[in-house]
Amino acid sequence: MTDNLIRVSAASRATAVAGAIAGIVREHSSVQVQAIGAGAVNQAVKAVAIARSYLIGDNLDLAIVPSFTTIEVAGEDRTAMRFYIESRATEDAPKVPRQHHQLDNVI
Repeated sequence: MTDNLIRVSAASRATAVAGAIAGIVREHSSVQVQAIGAGAVNQAVKAVAIARSYLIGDNLDLAIVPSFTTIEVAGEDRTAMRFYIESRATEDAPKVPRQHHQLDNVI
């Protein structure tokens, strides 16, 4: 499934990553997101939250499983966070208060 791998950096725009997540999930029902470093992980997590709002109109929600993986970067092993993301029907998702879906305070 590494064909559907999105690599996120600290400089990635969360909204752009969210759009990529939503697009791939709509087409393939799953995607992986990989991030190295605290800033990149922060952007990845924000992107997942934003992507959920992009998918509401499609009656889709996301299930996310985070894990650690080791990858080689410039000849050195680095620890990365990898998020395995799959779609599920909105009615199968846990009930979250509506205000938690809004993007009014996204930075």
